[in-house]
Amino acid sequence: MWQRLSNPFIRLNQTQSYLTSKGFKALLVHRLFTSGAELTYSYNGLYPGHIQTNSFQKALLAVGSGVAALQDPYRHDMVAVLGETTGHLALINLRERMKNDPEGYTILTERPRIRLSTLDLEKMASLPDGSFGREYLRFLEENKVTPDSRAEVKFVDNEELAYIMLRYREVHDLLHTLLGMPTNMLGEVAVKWFEAAQTGLPMCALGAVLGPLRLNASRLQSLFTSLGPWALQNGRRARCVLSIFYERRWEQSLEDLRRELNIEPPPLTPSASNKRRT
Repeated sequence: MWQRLSNPFIRLNQTQSYLTSKGFKALLVHRLFTSGAELTYSYNGLYPGHIQTNSFQKALLAVGSGVAALQDPYRHDMVAVLGETTGHLALINLRERMKNDPEGYTILTERPRIRLSTLDLEKMASLPDGSFGREYLRFLEENKVTPDSRAEVKFVDNEELAYIMLRYREVHDLLHTLLGMPTNMLGEVAVKWFEAAQTGLPMCALGAVLGPLRLNASRLQSLFTSLGPWALQNGRRARCVLSIFYERRWEQSLEDLRRELNIEPPPLTPSASNKRRT
């Protein structure tokens, strides 16, 4: 049963200057992630961990998380909130694409998860070089990342759409492997350009537009003359990347999987220096 408790957000000064101020961002982040008395969790009707919010609260969360994510693109919690509070229409479109794909429909039915607990790391390590499973494991090892770091969904008000958002997050590292992109800023921006064209999620579009602001001149040139056009073209024409049951494709060669998805190899591979997790 939902309980609606007093929400301090509605007492905030609603002028635009305050919404974009550091004070508002700090208060919003603090209230959202440190206070248990702001919003109520429910395990009835939707999914564990879901937080009930109205349109006004979602707008405030979107603004606050957007400001925080812009100042620090590696704030995974803020990026997650931004995606959930702005992605409703895109998630509906992705659901239709998955339902119209036999493999995507199976994923919606079986609800697989990509976690360390569901991966057979020993078997993946024994696969030959060039296989999708071995290259994905190599990506995790070289970048010191784990699929378990992906946040659970909280603010999507539909159980099936919440799973699609979660699947998108868990597939993100697989896209790095498919696209041959490292986790530095240039690699992340290239992946965001692909995801923006592929998914239509506003969060991805925002990252694609603003991410280049953090690149130096040489990397900007690489993005705009090579990686960017390649990412947009492949994102638009590729098969829906959420409709692939990757857990059943580990033994497939990376080259064959790219061909099946209509994804071309990258025109260049950015230097893997200064890796950071997104």
